[in-house]
Amino acid sequence: MTDDRLALVHGLIHLAAFLQANPDVPAPRRAVVHYFARDADDDQMRAQIDAIAGLLGSPVDPSGGHYATSARFGPVEYRAVAILSDARACHAAHDSYRDCITPDTH
Repeated sequence: MTDDRLALVHGLIHLAAFLQANPDVPAPRRAVVHYFARDADDDQMRAQIDAIAGLLGSPVDPSGGHYATSARFGPVEYRAVAILSDARACHAAHDSYRDCITPDTH
């Protein structure tokens, strides 16, 4: 097990123990843990998600420029996502206008 993976697992366990021991601390109704495919071309990222879907036994959702699969554990979801090149380009185009317009604050 890698150090990063072990740290994540321990962090989740510690969070669960903390919330159990401190019922006055508000907790969300659900949580999503995201894994994002490593940067590669679209076919390679799809292959990463397909492999994860096989491990999870879950279907792939190819909609909205994202290629994703997920599994639920009660109100906790593990979601693996590949953000495909068209979606990344669209986001970059929208983001290119950041700070170009200053709205009136009157």
